[in-house]
Amino acid sequence: MSMSIILVTGASSGIGLAVARLAATRGDHVVLVARGRESLDATARGCERLGAASTMVLPLDVGDDDAVGDCIGAVLDRHGRIDTVIHCAGVVAFGRTESLPPEIFDGVLRTNLLGSANVARHVVPVLRGQGSGTLVLVGSALGHITVPSMSPYVISKWGVRALAHQLRLENRDRPDVAILYVAPGGVDTPIYHHAASVIGHEGRPPPPVSSPQRAARQILRRVDRGRGRPQLSMANDVTRLVFAAPLVHDRVVAPIIGFLVADLARPVDPHPGNVLTSMKGENAMRGRRENTVLGLARNLAVRITRRGRGTATSSDPKSPRTSP
Repeated sequence: MSMSIILVTGASSGIGLAVARLAATRGDHVVLVARGRESLDATARGCERLGAASTMVLPLDVGDDDAVGDCIGAVLDRHGRIDTVIHCAGVVAFGRTESLPPEIFDGVLRTNLLGSANVARHVVPVLRGQGSGTLVLVGSALGHITVPSMSPYVISKWGVRALAHQLRLENRDRPDVAILYVAPGGVDTPIYHHAASVIGHEGRPPPPVSSPQRAARQILRRVDRGRGRPQLSMANDVTRLVFAAPLVHDRVVAPIIGFLVADLARPVDPHPGNVLTSMKGENAMRGRRENTVLGLARNLAVRITRRGRGTATSSDPKSPRTSP
């Protein structure tokens, strides 16, 4: 499928950036959406070098329904149609339900879940009117299970999966309109160190960790076929199977995932991350991964030091700063 009109949200980093670059190598017209103009401009320059037929930069927050509507209108004004929308935009906050400040908790739901609904409500009528096209909602393995200290993200991704099922049901009368849902597993992207945190640590992707480029290839392959398995990692199938046994999952697997995702990561003070505002100049495809053994040793030393000083542990967090 060459010279398609492909709109990518979350195009300034991670999987969205990888999808945009891969679409550019195919000679597609690439429409780039994210909150930060500077990062989007950098993405556009990279796509042009890779062979994109054209690029279009639209800085906006997908949580703003009016802005999403204006975006879709602008694309139609320029290109006359939209072939594929790949919705990758998302944010993360690490913390328990009661520990996260309401504006952070709600901000994750606004971007991840309401943002997905905003994109769908404006894109689906266009695809139906054209008689064809594809909407891809990028979910997560965490939209199928639960884990400690990622409450709003887990809730939002369960919602994205439900939204995809609902949209498929509502559009069965348009066989050439494809609603696809994909669930990456652990992917090495900046979303973890961009995340808000009140648990005393950054996050990190759970193993096995794959690359955003691999996720992008899998997503575009499904777009080309118009179908495909939702799970992008075999490990997702294992965790979903274990989740069906609540005692095993809640007492064994979930704590292990929590340990791998947070306890081995770099200690940080409470902060709002990029949940409320974008981070200037952050245009990376991959995150900041480090050696697991070194991470374990470092965090063990930090915990011993904290106990020696009688300081609070990560189970009693401070609220993150929400001012710049």
